[in-house]
Amino acid sequence: MGSLDGQVAIVTGGGSGIGEATAIALAREGARVAVAGRRPQPLEEVVDRVTAAGGTAVATPLDVADPEAVSAVTRDVVDRWGRVDLLVNNAGINVPRRGLENMTVGDWNVVVQINLTGTFLMTQAVLPFMRSQQAGTVVNVSSIAGYRPSALSGVAYNATKAGVNAFTESINLTERRHGIRACALCPGEVATPILDRRPKPPTAESREAMLQPEDLAATILFVAALPQRATVELLTIQPTVQRDVSAELA
Repeated sequence: MGSLDGQVAIVTGGGSGIGEATAIALAREGARVAVAGRRPQPLEEVVDRVTAAGGTAVATPLDVADPEAVSAVTRDVVDRWGRVDLLVNNAGINVPRRGLENMTVGDWNVVVQINLTGTFLMTQAVLPFMRSQQAGTVVNVSSIAGYRPSALSGVAYNATKAGVNAFTESINLTERRHGIRACALCPGEVATPILDRRPKPPTAESREAMLQPEDLAATILFVAALPQRATVELLTIQPTVQRDVSAELA
């Protein structure tokens, strides 16, 4: 038996990177997984991998910044499987122009809409179902940048991830009486496709020393599989070797 047998999970940003690895890991432990994201083809490929391994998953194309779409997808998941036990808010974005000197209002808005507003919308959509169950887990994939701002990640990313951390605390403040818990997962550098959007993307050698998506998936699985009485409110995970990023800041 898997540690998540009978549970239903929604994973946003599920078509690649952390989301892909998490969807596969959760399904391996028995969860039925709605793999959500903006690009249908990668979602279908993840679902194919899950089903080939004997798991259960469905692709759910979704823009997390669209309130109506978020509501519809959440309702579809509950109609399909009868419940929702775990939400992994992993959808995130950054932009190449990251500094105060060159970031546009449009750049700022797109980062806020996906990273922060999307996390709020998805959480708000699942909470009524979790309250009715008197149980549920929300894992918000945040960042070290959320409490230790970095010039490398930029002003909008730093601000949104700090917001995600505060939002996670707010979930626990208001929802723990309903048996609902939330965790802000704050990783250091992870070798995912978002790195390609940096002004100076790191080399393949540098990426090998970073955290890998499967490391984050294992961490999310750990949080989700704990007894419901236990809440990990904030969890930090870093690469063991801290690399020199000064050349990428130049």
